[in-house]
Amino acid sequence: MQFENDIRAVDALHQTYNQIRTEIGKVVIGQHDVVKSVLISIFSNGHCLLVGVPGLAKTLLVQTVANVMDLRFNRIQFTPDLMPSDIIGAEILGEDRNFKFIPGPVFSNIVLADEINRTPPKTQAALLEAMQEKAVTAAGHRHILPQPFFVLATQNPIEQEGTYPLPEAQLDRFMFNVQLGYPELQDELAIVKNTTVNNDITLEKVINADQIQYFQKLVRNVPATDNVIEYAVKLAGKTRPGTALATADVNKYVSWGAGPRASQFLVIGAKCHAALSGKYAPDIEDVQAVAEPILRHRIVRNYRAEAEGLSIEQIIRNLF
Repeated sequence: MQFENDIRAVDALHQTYNQIRTEIGKVVIGQHDVVKSVLISIFSNGHCLLVGVPGLAKTLLVQTVANVMDLRFNRIQFTPDLMPSDIIGAEILGEDRNFKFIPGPVFSNIVLADEINRTPPKTQAALLEAMQEKAVTAAGHRHILPQPFFVLATQNPIEQEGTYPLPEAQLDRFMFNVQLGYPELQDELAIVKNTTVNNDITLEKVINADQIQYFQKLVRNVPATDNVIEYAVKLAGKTRPGTALATADVNKYVSWGAGPRASQFLVIGAKCHAALSGKYAPDIEDVQAVAEPILRHRIVRNYRAEAEGLSIEQIIRNLF
């Protein structure tokens, strides 16, 4: 009976996912792989980093997702003078001469950390506890964040002026690192036509917070065979130079590989990718489908790879 219930629940998740993508498509034109990655992150109870030049609808995508999912949404614009208390909140002295905690914008279901690499590491690190523990500590008191809680950060390419590279500990908290490219010609034509006229679009709320938490638990209950789990773990292991699993390319071109959190994300991401596709269990193709955005920010190239123009994406694809 439980198996039949799980099958029906996976079917419901697959249908809900298609409805969400349809609603998002009314506002965000193209970027189908990006939308899918963001939704996989949400249903996997992870966080997502979007990297791309300005003007690619990163902020619009997050606002639209929050609207369609009927979630509380806050946007934090990261600037060089932003302080940690501007994110998590602070203790203030009230009229009764007692201190009370005033929650910051991180107390929301979806938090958009806009241009996260424009603020110094001290402020970037203010999100670490929130992303990992789903709670913040202020003046010695721990405050639980609303559930579900999801951080979607946008980042301009590091080469641009006025940016601070994200520390590795912060990067590792993100399940996905999604690279946004310029739209195709037909998509850009549609974007320009839709955004240069008065066009009021009404979005339907497809899902709510309680349903999202139910589907997040469902994704973790999706069964994965031992060979799929072993493939995911070995795939992460292949990225670690100097180890038994490392490939010749990794030993030659990589200075640092992915940690155990990558293995966990590969399995949970494969489960979610399978469920959203209407499958009841993941296979190796599902692991490969989510591998690139999961491993991209967990592999550090050495000077030889940079000198020869070998990208992280090429190194990952060679692992398959």
